[in-house]
Amino acid sequence: MNQRTKGNQFERDTAKEMRELGFEKCITSRYGSRELDDACVDLMHTDPFSLQLKAWKSAPNLHKELKKMPKDNNYNVIFHKRPNQGTVVAMTKQDFYEMIKMLKSNNVI
Repeated sequence: MNQRTKGNQFERDTAKEMRELGFEKCITSRYGSRELDDACVDLMHTDPFSLQLKAWKSAPNLHKELKKMPKDNNYNVIFHKRPNQGTVVAMTKQDFYEMIKMLKSNNVI
């Protein structure tokens, strides 16, 4: 399987997982919106999150990738999958702290 095919499969698999988590309308932006795909957002209908997915052997430059994503009210999140190592999720510290404050103010944590 080539790298492009792996990336596309990672997008489809993650879109399915997001639908299972309650984002019922989640689809890949390759399918739904060229504009979002060009803005480095790989999944649609996941508000308040903009998700970019990377299935790379090497580590992406997370700072560079986050800067390419939209500057709006959504939290920009990057999923990075490495072969035989699983997937990690990255976001800015500011967004992470904002989510913590929101969870605390709603007595979730």
